[in-house]
Amino acid sequence: MTQVDTAGTAQGDVDTAGTAQGDAGRPDAGPGENGPGRTGARTGPWKRGRVLAAVALLLGLFMLLHASIPNRVGNLGSLVETFLPWFGLVIPVLLAGALLRRSVLAVVALLLPAVVWLNLFGGLLTDKSHPGGALTVVSHNVGADNPDAVGTARALAASGADVLALEELDPGALGTYEKELAAAYPHHTVLGTVGVWSRLPLSDTRTVDVKMDAGPLGDAKPADVKLAYNRGLRTTVATDHGPLAVYVAHLGSVRVNPRAGLSSGRRDAGAQALGRAVAAERNERVVLLGDLNGTVDDRAYKDVTSRMRSAQEAAGDGFGFSWPATFPVVRIDQILVRGVQPESSWVLPATGSDHLPVAARISW
Repeated sequence: MTQVDTAGTAQGDVDTAGTAQGDAGRPDAGPGENGPGRTGARTGPWKRGRVLAAVALLLGLFMLLHASIPNRVGNLGSLVETFLPWFGLVIPVLLAGALLRRSVLAVVALLLPAVVWLNLFGGLLTDKSHPGGALTVVSHNVGADNPDAVGTARALAASGADVLALEELDPGALGTYEKELAAAYPHHTVLGTVGVWSRLPLSDTRTVDVKMDAGPLGDAKPADVKLAYNRGLRTTVATDHGPLAVYVAHLGSVRVNPRAGLSSGRRDAGAQALGRAVAAERNERVVLLGDLNGTVDDRAYKDVTSRMRSAQEAAGDGFGFSWPATFPVVRIDQILVRGVQPESSWVLPATGSDHLPVAARISW
């Protein structure tokens, strides 16, 4: 019995050893069922993509609260508002990352910037134009360095505009525009570098000071010197529905650089002056045409946009970007109205200028 038990025990020892050997052959599972290398793979879809979700929420708040971004340093608020629509391009990039990570959390977080962007710009994605209209107006910065003034003038004459506003008229090219536009537009007025050509009679034309010469030095310049480079005017167009006040303006240029940010002092002063002029206008029907060197989303134009509305936003199709002509990224050429109804708004084909012409059809 003792020998049998001993053998059995020995056999049992062999079994135990075998079991130990089998355990030694298995890889160490480590903490958790699948080991440390599998922890990320088993993270739930509501836990993955937290960084993407955070970026999405920040983007949404950034666009939602853009008006709260201060202008104290480098006019940062105005700079953001100038290119605000383009921040929407970040949304599909984040969405691609969320889908790649299979993160439900990030996808849900992206609802905030998507809703904010659509609320701000979704209306521009649809065609809001209507047929008809009593008057077609066109505005174009023809460019002082335009190498094809003749072709530009002929293209504008063929546009069908009843009232045509031109900005940045070079004195050397003025005669060309007057000659080429004379047949289509029997009435015209030019004050400095801005002018109006019209099929209908014009009257009560005067300059509008857009503060290109603010300060003591500017005030000391003679009137005839200022007139040579004047960039704002107001005139009255005699229509079948009564007088229409037409303002034409070319506001100061802006500069963007990494250190100073958005340099827009002259432009902002001009926008404020233009706002005061429009506020003082007694005619209830007003159209503002021109190169304002900024978008209507920019807070710098609040004195104007609080009293007038954009024809493109009210009756256009798309964003209507007008600059630069080779690859437009912003709409800085504007048609704003008060007291009339915009029926349609569009951008005309490129000319020899670095701006695209913009057009609108209005009714009473």
